[in-house]
Amino acid sequence: MTAPRQANVSSRSRGLLGIFLAVLLLAGNLPAQRVEQLVPPSLAPQLEHWRAAVVSGNAAALESLYAPHAQIQDIKKHSISLADEFGFWNALKREGLRSATLDIVKVDQQNGAYAVRFQAELKTEAAWGSRTQYLVAVQVWQGSKIVRETRSGLFRLKQPVRLNPKLYDTAADARTEIREAEQRAAREHKRVLLVFGGNWCYDCHVLDLAFHSGDIEPTLHRNYLLVHVDIGEYDRNVDLAEKYRVPLQKGVPALAVVAPDDRLIFSQQAGEFEAARSMSPEQILAFLDKWKPSARPH
Repeated sequence: MTAPRQANVSSRSRGLLGIFLAVLLLAGNLPAQRVEQLVPPSLAPQLEHWRAAVVSGNAAALESLYAPHAQIQDIKKHSISLADEFGFWNALKREGLRSATLDIVKVDQQNGAYAVRFQAELKTEAAWGSRTQYLVAVQVWQGSKIVRETRSGLFRLKQPVRLNPKLYDTAADARTEIREAEQRAAREHKRVLLVFGGNWCYDCHVLDLAFHSGDIEPTLHRNYLLVHVDIGEYDRNVDLAEKYRVPLQKGVPALAVVAPDDRLIFSQQAGEFEAARSMSPEQILAFLDKWKPSARPH
């Protein structure tokens, strides 16, 4: 993700998309909750009917939950026809959808309607294997019908329901943190993974959430020590980015892998992680496996 004042057209679009995703999900410090913990009792059955219709592939049941003139749009505010919306879910069922879990972020009530923000975890199983995907949405329910909906496409990485304001310590001495990480890495036979970014960067939070997922964290913990390097508004630690040959103008998060002796092992050159939200766990694991230290000598 690129800071607005540094952005070109495409990176500005990704930045705005990240902001929209954050607004779509964020609810202050409210963590995601299960349906029954947050949704009013009068609405919970309707959400469960929607979830069950999606998982079962019951097209008639799904269609019955939308008002005839429901307004559907994607997160770029492009209209989606009801036929295309139903086709989206039917196609996912054909691909092997087996379960859907809704993490409710926030419920607002106004003029008798409920606006429900949630992230759906969707698990599919097919001949080629299993897959977990994520979708974020806001549905507006009027009685028993959805009258408006804004939803994303499918992501392979879980999206953060809130941004950690302390992910990048703006007061930290990055040089000291890197030096201390290198000293520890020498003792533990690891490498240091530098992640340049800022708290304003949505994709930085996506990547960090992925790093702490069950699929990825064991590999990261076994092979790397992680150091977040705050770049402010592209005006902090720029010298460190230059030292480790990280072209910040290509966007953040931007990564570099460093040996315990401060030798640069790898630095990304093409903004490979800038759109982290669109990456897959397999891509991140492949990166970590490629640049991890060699096996410890016996």
